[in-house]
Amino acid sequence: MASAAEQLAANLNFGAFAKADALKKRIWFTLGALLVYRLGTYIPLPGINPEALSSAFQNQQSGILGLFNMFSGGAVGRMAIFALGIMPYISASIIIQLMTSIVPSLDALKKEGEAGRKIINQYTRYGTVLLAVVQAYGISVGLEGGSNIVIDPGLFFRITTVLTLTGGTMFLMWLGEQITSRGIGNGISLIIFAGIVANLPHALASVLELGRQGAIATWVILLVAVVAVAAIAFIVYMERAQRRLIIQYPKRQVGNRMFQGESSHLPLKLNTAGVIPPIFASSLLLLPATVANFTAGQGPGWFNSIVALLGHGTVLYMLLYAAMIAFFAFFYTAIVFNPVDTADNLKKHGGFVPGIRPGQRTAEYIDYVLTRITVLGAAYLIIVCLLPEFLISATHVPFYFGGTSLLIVVNVTMDTVSQVQGHLLAHQYEGLVKKAKLKGKRR
Repeated sequence: MASAAEQLAANLNFGAFAKADALKKRIWFTLGALLVYRLGTYIPLPGINPEALSSAFQNQQSGILGLFNMFSGGAVGRMAIFALGIMPYISASIIIQLMTSIVPSLDALKKEGEAGRKIINQYTRYGTVLLAVVQAYGISVGLEGGSNIVIDPGLFFRITTVLTLTGGTMFLMWLGEQITSRGIGNGISLIIFAGIVANLPHALASVLELGRQGAIATWVILLVAVVAVAAIAFIVYMERAQRRLIIQYPKRQVGNRMFQGESSHLPLKLNTAGVIPPIFASSLLLLPATVANFTAGQGPGWFNSIVALLGHGTVLYMLLYAAMIAFFAFFYTAIVFNPVDTADNLKKHGGFVPGIRPGQRTAEYIDYVLTRITVLGAAYLIIVCLLPEFLISATHVPFYFGGTSLLIVVNVTMDTVSQVQGHLLAHQYEGLVKKAKLKGKRR
């Protein structure tokens, strides 16, 4: 028997959407904010020679710059004011999360609720500014090292580049927070999502053009399309997968009333780490290739040999990619989910897992279950990320068809759709409450 909420969700239609004025305002605000972001990716840095930059960037697309260019919606290739994108904020957030599990004072702030969360967010913003300044200065020095990329190199160019790129990152961070509070979906994720999706039409057109020229067979294009659709369906299924631990609450007496024991569940996601493992693994593996491109192959012989072994599609690259994804899946899961804290919270509220003693034994049991499902989650990430890599190495399709981009696009889409459904449900509940009040007045 479906619950009332499930029945209400099944009855959602475009008529209900048309009446939800607040939701439409949120969607229009989100679209407007993303449009502002896309416009900013086309505003170049001052003092840059676009033609020299374009020719120099062609040699760097196979490295880590190609990955960042994908996340920034092409802003790195055009060296726009949003070239750093939102990556410094993501890096600062991950660093702060790591420090909360190490530094006792930050861990105490995390447990203080909303007040502690605001302080941690402020620390994250400070970290974002610091990382953005360091990365922007490195970019300015790297641009001056290129051939005729900077029109007038010097201290003034470095200062303006640092201020412009840092200001662009801070504006994107503010824009993401505005989308989260006044729009629909997670603002930071939607900015990355918009950057990836904006370049997908160009990637599709490139593949079709290669097929028209005969460089790629038609059956290969069809195979890539089928694999992409199957991968999307597989990602949706696995991202929704949960292991639900039954939680029982005992009977309790309040005054003269006796309340029966309640049964609930603790949902453990199959993929707790999200898209962080493939992003970290890709960044680390592409770093040697990026350094080799900057040195134009003039580095030591042993370094050039490592770069050749770690080339895209090689056996060593695939093995290290899979191993790093598995490592970061376990590592990040251990950071974001603490079984001991979860067991303590259950014990404080009188909840327990049937057959498991509250406290330490419950924490051990949750950790045991979480470890087992993380194995499946890491295997799922490896399959999703390696299968497109095999296709890329065999068919030479564009980089945008990688598993990391598919994971981000599907995850953000699912999260945004679920928030839209939540707003529609809230709107329908408000309508039901108003109708009930009107009927009560008539009686």
